[in-house]
Amino acid sequence: MTVHLVYPASDAIKTPFAIGRELALRLGERYRVQLHDDHRARYRITPEPGDVLIGHPTWEPDTVFNASLDHPGWRRRICIHPFAPGDLSQVAHLDRILPRCQQFLAITGPYWIGALPQSRCRHFLPKTVHLDLAVNRAHFPPVKTRFNAKGKRRFLYIGNHPWYKNIPYLDRLAAKLPEVEFAWIGSQKAKYSHLRQLGGRDFSDPAARALAAEYDFMITVGRADANPTTILEVMGWGLIPVCTPQSGYQGIEGIVNLPIDDLSGACAVIRRLQQVEDETLRNWQGANWRSLDQHYNWDRFSDTVIAAIESDRSPQMPAARLSDALALAWNLLASPNSRWRMRKIKRRLSRYFSGTSGIPGDAHGNNIQ
Repeated sequence: MTVHLVYPASDAIKTPFAIGRELALRLGERYRVQLHDDHRARYRITPEPGDVLIGHPTWEPDTVFNASLDHPGWRRRICIHPFAPGDLSQVAHLDRILPRCQQFLAITGPYWIGALPQSRCRHFLPKTVHLDLAVNRAHFPPVKTRFNAKGKRRFLYIGNHPWYKNIPYLDRLAAKLPEVEFAWIGSQKAKYSHLRQLGGRDFSDPAARALAAEYDFMITVGRADANPTTILEVMGWGLIPVCTPQSGYQGIEGIVNLPIDDLSGACAVIRRLQQVEDETLRNWQGANWRSLDQHYNWDRFSDTVIAAIESDRSPQMPAARLSDALALAWNLLASPNSRWRMRKIKRRLSRYFSGTSGIPGDAHGNNIQ
């Protein structure tokens, strides 16, 4: 049996590349693995009897996972994908993918798993397995050795700024609290007047980690964020995460939640954190390190994937309610990711007329023995 793993992978420590690399290494200890590390490539895999297809679909039907999915030779077809059902523009394409898979490993946090039964994606539930993210603690060593004094604690956002990261809300929060420093490390095409914008940083550089260590809290106020890896990364460094439940993490010791669309409530949380005892911060820091050691690690992540490979479960996905089906169909057309967006239509026509639009009959990825 060969496991064909379709997932971005490289030596980079950031996701999604770390997911593909770490998963391929661990699966390779148990199975013959072929890694297809460009999930946007356009070819079709022809399996041998008993092979398993597992990986990351895209919105385009001719990319490798999507194009290979319907071959009858697969023993198991397993989808792995970040999942925040509060934003159908990120996940509507899965409505066409999951009925063709035995299981759906949803990379997401506890908030979104809890919200799934009330969401437009509720019919995904029978196939869904919760897959918490992971980090390698060796890549994110402790750097936060001392917290700033009460009243002088500092907040840092790390990441980019698609709409679901909700950066305008963070800027408004900072405007309400001019006595508190809110900074931002990341690619910044947009400018926000109340955030101290520090630009991009490479956190493999000790100087970048030292800069992060000047801050006490990492804050993220996502509106529909599956479970940002930055929360786990800063836990390794020793910063305390502060996030909206819609960033995926809720009810976890050592992770502080603040409300969305409630500036006064969010300000109250920030003010309380300015006065929390140093001992409490250190207790949260220790709880986060234990969480990384005991749960948010690649062995646990891979064990969940292996269980899906070894399983014989293949639950049926019920038909969506009419209102849910219409909402998903609309987002399949209107999403910025949609293949029907004009920019993508022009690109596909260009590929067609340049003779590069075909799908080869077969292709193979990188062997991992």
